[in-house]
Amino acid sequence: VEDDDKIGLYSYKVQSTITSRLANTMIQAKMVNNAKRSQHIVFDVQVPKGAFIDNFTMDVNGITFTSKIREKSEARKMYSQAKAKGKAAGIVRSNALDMENFKTEVNVPPGTRIQFELHYHEMIRRKLSSYEHIISVKPGRLAKHMEVDVRIIEPQGLRYVHVPNSLGDHFDGITTISKGEKKAHISFKPTMAQQRKCPTCSSTAVDGNFVVQYDVNRETTGGELEIFNGYFIHFFAPENLDPLPKNILFVIDVSGSMWGLKMKQTIEAMKAILSELRAADQFSLIDFNHNVRCWRDNLVSATPAQVEDAKKYIQTIHPNGGTNINEALLRATFILNEAQNLGMLDPNSVSMIVLVSDGDPTVGELKLTTIQKNMKQSIKDEFSLFCLGIGFDVDYDFLQRIATDNRGMAQRIFGNQETSAQMKNFYNQVSTPLLKKIQFNYPQESVSDVTQSSFHNYFGGSEIVVAGKVDTENLQHLESVVTATAANAELVMETLRDVEELDGFMKKDKYADPEFTKKLWAYLTVNQMLAERNTAPTAALKRNITKSILQMSLDHHIVTPFTAMLIENAEKDEIMLADQPKDPRRGCCPGTLGLTPNAPNNNKGIPAWANVTAVPVSFMPEQRSPPVSSLSINRVDNDPHFIIHLPKSQRNICFNINSEPGKILNLVSDPGTGVVVNGQLIGAKKTENKKLNTYFGKIGFYFKNKGLKVEITTETITLKDGSYGITLTWSDTGHIIRKQLLISVKKESNVTITVGEEMSFMVLLHRVWKNHPVNVDFLGIYIPPENQFSPAAHGLIGQFASEPAVYIHHQRPGQAPEKPQATMEVKGNKLTVTRGLQKDYRTDRVLGTDVPCWFVHNSGKGFIDGHYKDYLVPHLYSFLKKP
Repeated sequence: VEDDDKIGLYSYKVQSTITSRLANTMIQAKMVNNAKRSQHIVFDVQVPKGAFIDNFTMDVNGITFTSKIREKSEARKMYSQAKAKGKAAGIVRSNALDMENFKTEVNVPPGTRIQFELHYHEMIRRKLSSYEHIISVKPGRLAKHMEVDVRIIEPQGLRYVHVPNSLGDHFDGITTISKGEKKAHISFKPTMAQQRKCPTCSSTAVDGNFVVQYDVNRETTGGELEIFNGYFIHFFAPENLDPLPKNILFVIDVSGSMWGLKMKQTIEAMKAILSELRAADQFSLIDFNHNVRCWRDNLVSATPAQVEDAKKYIQTIHPNGGTNINEALLRATFILNEAQNLGMLDPNSVSMIVLVSDGDPTVGELKLTTIQKNMKQSIKDEFSLFCLGIGFDVDYDFLQRIATDNRGMAQRIFGNQETSAQMKNFYNQVSTPLLKKIQFNYPQESVSDVTQSSFHNYFGGSEIVVAGKVDTENLQHLESVVTATAANAELVMETLRDVEELDGFMKKDKYADPEFTKKLWAYLTVNQMLAERNTAPTAALKRNITKSILQMSLDHHIVTPFTAMLIENAEKDEIMLADQPKDPRRGCCPGTLGLTPNAPNNNKGIPAWANVTAVPVSFMPEQRSPPVSSLSINRVDNDPHFIIHLPKSQRNICFNINSEPGKILNLVSDPGTGVVVNGQLIGAKKTENKKLNTYFGKIGFYFKNKGLKVEITTETITLKDGSYGITLTWSDTGHIIRKQLLISVKKESNVTITVGEEMSFMVLLHRVWKNHPVNVDFLGIYIPPENQFSPAAHGLIGQFASEPAVYIHHQRPGQAPEKPQATMEVKGNKLTVTRGLQKDYRTDRVLGTDVPCWFVHNSGKGFIDGHYKDYLVPHLYSFLKKP
């Protein structure tokens, strides 16, 4: 509609509030017909695909039209019976990549004022380490008052908020951002002059997407549980993990329809993608038209030479001929299956096929359902299929079905100048698999209606979200256990949350949506059911799923493919219908999920309700933590205070080591079992009484026979296996399992390392007030005497694995009455020792428990072999060189 049509837009307002990834958006336009004749006024907005429209109202000169959701055929029937004086409002899928139109047109007399208001909500998904909220702002004309207002409320805390200049340089500097720890407010209010394309123009420059990008803080690897109003949401996005190796087959359509720009852009993207393959990855290329060609008949390692050769091969492709999708996909699955049968695939690797095509099959098997069935039968359970549909001639619904059916996802991309960037963007989303076989477990008696809880892969930069109902009336804490396979270990992550933890925060914030957990649960549940309906094997199952989706849509007042929105005035004599057109080329349903559950696994793990798939169960039922009640343990804690328990003589002998910050002391060096334990000293912030106290700030364990190293600092716990590493923080509670070694982390408390039945170690974390003028965080280590070291064991603690004979006699009063002295004979030495108390911090980490012991002066001289400096080693994993 032209600007000189005398239709005035006196207000255009967008308000969007994001509460924990749930975005509620309202678009409101107020218009007036200033002409002397009746005119059509159009309200045309774009809504993100996959968003749920939940309300639409219209006010015409004070007469209000309100909306209700009805089953589609019932709504159409009511509409056709009514004497509709207005026009039908149609939700028309546009050819935009991620948007669909909501368009209504009303014929109004002169002077009429009309207000439109549309509400929708969606879950913002994390891609490439960022949440991106996109709002279409296309007012179509200059607005007297214009405003885009976005509020973000994230209980996890905001890492950053960024608003790219997506509407163009014209609006540079107009957007304001204010960001707090957990909330942000973004405002865009261009004046009428700022909206003009040029100073004398009557048309608006506001025409595009307003984009907000942000990410949240993540403390724990086990994810964030948010519980409110009877629902829980589990956000899971671990970082600091090494990528799993990939086995990837690119299957590229080179039929005649790919000729020109599409092929040029595909070649450019593929060359960039091949350059990004990692040394541990294996790959091959298949290109197909009516025939199928392989660059290599089997998977090859992504060495620089092979990658270069593959790029040259791609460069020679000339599109022509038909499209034989069935044959190409079957060839790809054959290569992967063959590689697995020959033992060529790393058991920890992730295998995937990436199909790039722009059209329907024209050669070979043409029936899409048969191709889908063939693929399902030939692909193994652990392989995934990802599909890229270029342009709008491709049956995107089919690509989505076949990808979802085979543990992957599909994406439609434009066949234009942006094709290459979009392909690379899609590849980047799946290029870094960090975990596989991820299983979320919750106590069954406390939760119900849990959304998909078993996932094939987790890719770096993304996020897995699980939701469910929770019985908050009879529950104080909700616990989750997540199990997964990482690059070099099995992981078990535990999270515990107070069910009322969010209540205070949510009630204080007037902008936060109190129904965010309920809406997120419904959003995930409906999308999951739409995906299941897409791949339902029988008509009866499809009908049942449809019935469930319909009921959910009505209960939650949302427009889905099986409902429509009726808009009517109070007298109910004017009705409008918001409906989706039937267009098979656009796919049935927006927003289907690209993940399918794995087969259930009936392993019993810890706790009883946790279905721990990834863990060898023989390990888990009893963790051989050092017995807390007993004092029979060797330990170093506080300002290197060593307490050596001698089981035979039932005595505790203590000594201190006073060395310098940065020095590394060997505690255990056992060439017989291949075990090393070393501790690196850190100093207090300043000296006290002319002495700088030192503590252990880092402890290293080296299990040479397993090739495993464990580094524990006051911040992190890292397991290293060759070039692979996996890190947990002290905010986590969880387990890492690798080669019969179990590392158990108890949040902000301790780490237990258990090696089969032979030995265990406990490291305790001591946190101090971070602004303390002197003290620093430090570690203590506890080693049970039962550990089965070899006779060759040495080190400050290891040498006492073979207990020396100790004879204590001639007790006498000391300088202080509570500290008597005695003579100790050990290793041929006569020493004067003092009776005193040392602390055991395992049961009481703040005050400790008093342990009586005989104290050896001068850094243990005479009790330990040699001088304490003999126990200094160059590196955290060095064995002790015996003098």
